[in-house]
Amino acid sequence: MEEISENDIKKIKKMVEEEFPNDPALQQVHIARKIIAREAKLKGLSFLEYIKSLRKQVQDGSTSQ
Repeated sequence: MEEISENDIKKIKKMVEEEFPNDPALQQVHIARKIIAREAKLKGLSFLEYIKSLRKQVQDGSTSQ
């Protein structure tokens, strides 16, 4: 499965910085959301499906210890 590249992350950061030039906190939130959305797309899942799958992985991992 393909992973998000460093180049993709740089493009996302640049785009978000242009959208919200004077608000670094809002930039961070949007950068994170766009990266998660890109990862979901690469895995063929919707944003919510991807979040749920990550949550399940964490829950499954914490019960097996």
